[in-house]
Amino acid sequence: MPPYQAAAVYLGVVAVVVLAITGGIGRLRSRQRTGAKQAPYECGVSTDAGVGPRFPVRFYLVAMLFVILDVEAIAFYPWGVRLRALGGVGLEDMAIFAVVLAIGYAYVWKKGGLDWR
Repeated sequence: MPPYQAAAVYLGVVAVVVLAITGGIGRLRSRQRTGAKQAPYECGVSTDAGVGPRFPVRFYLVAMLFVILDVEAIAFYPWGVRLRALGGVGLEDMAIFAVVLAIGYAYVWKKGGLDWR
């Protein structure tokens, strides 16, 4: 099988699955329009005025920093697996990557981005 033919078959299967799922959802959904279904709803909290707690922006900034930390951990795993094959160049590249990340975290720490006041 030529390489592009395998990719075309894969994309065809993906397209069929996507169309089947979207078509199935349209057929299985409830068609009754009630007030509760028409009301705005987000993150488990009704969006009525004055209802629900408001989170400070700092909460979201710290959450984004932790997501970035997870992405960094994912980047270190394949590097660690292939370290011997990469040699000194791979070690140097990852050291530069780690230094840039450390500088970024030091900046955020100095600015008070990790403090919960």
